[in-house]
Amino acid sequence: MAAIRRTGYVWDESFAWHNTGNTAAIWPPSPVVQPIEAFENPATKARLASLVEVSRLGAELIRRPTRLATEEELLRVHEGAYLQRLERESNHTGGEGGDGETIFGVGSYEIARRAAGSLIDLTDAVLSGELDNGYALVRPPGHHAEPDRGRGYCLLANVPIAIEHARQVRGVERVAIVDYDVHHGNGAERIYWSDGGVLTISIHQDQLFPENSGEITKTGEGDGAGTNINIPLPAGSGHEAYFETFKQVVYPALKRFQPDLIMVSSGFDPSMLDPLGCMSVTSDGFRELARMLVKWADELCDGRLVFSHEGGYSAVYVPFCGLAVMEEISGHRTSIDDPFAPGWANNPVHKLRADQLEVIQQAAELAAAVPQR
Repeated sequence: MAAIRRTGYVWDESFAWHNTGNTAAIWPPSPVVQPIEAFENPATKARLASLVEVSRLGAELIRRPTRLATEEELLRVHEGAYLQRLERESNHTGGEGGDGETIFGVGSYEIARRAAGSLIDLTDAVLSGELDNGYALVRPPGHHAEPDRGRGYCLLANVPIAIEHARQVRGVERVAIVDYDVHHGNGAERIYWSDGGVLTISIHQDQLFPENSGEITKTGEGDGAGTNINIPLPAGSGHEAYFETFKQVVYPALKRFQPDLIMVSSGFDPSMLDPLGCMSVTSDGFRELARMLVKWADELCDGRLVFSHEGGYSAVYVPFCGLAVMEEISGHRTSIDDPFAPGWANNPVHKLRADQLEVIQQAAELAAAVPQR
């Protein structure tokens, strides 16, 4: 049983009010496209928040207040013209983030500011020692957002915004991002491409989203050379591929880099039931990833570990994956069992394949070359 920890938890009802419209994937309704709720909709996060309460785990977590990120905090990462456009469109009829696909409604900019500000405060509480670790169940997500545009359902780069607060206000020197969302973490890659103070690790499905992004050969440049690691796993990867990636790539990279803080972009779209990915991780798989991260954070940075919720589009299954992670990082187990687990526990998809191992071993060479502190 994991040790009991002081785990902070962020959720605000307004996150479920972010309106992404009724586009069918990225296509608006038309004479041949029947309207349907967008994939990135309130259900996955709201149902996870509900399960946290029904399971009684919420009573064991330390609920954190929410707040809006200030303009100064956002400008550390984003361009002013982009923020002004988001605010203007959000105050009128709504708009889109800049990629033609990231739809938002009236009031969404304020909701996005609340997500970013709440993650800043959660990170602050971990850095101060008030909390051991934390999970921010925020929406909209952030790991695709770039300095000058939103992308892939993301409006503001929540994790980099929190990191820049940690660096510029709290004096933190080195931060690592571990992103296991099924889609490439292009936002952090672009923001920290030439910055040797942040190690970015993205484990994603090869060539899923964004297109032509997340190649293993992209490792950063200038001061950031060697601090960007992409692990583009083949479609269908299950537990052993992810576990081996963590053991052969993530841990060695973290150990060489010696971060003062580990931030996790926590996307549950590598799950067995996700409609936007083709991976095969179960709630037990995510629990094990969380266990390893807690262990390594204890070893490397006095346990300073903060999770920020990203993707995951199965309203049925995301709640069980998220609950498993929060149970593991807090040390509190509930009476809730994953009802899908018995049918998937012995599925042969979880065995490590040769094509998966080949990618992992290539990435392991990159981890061995991460600049040491």
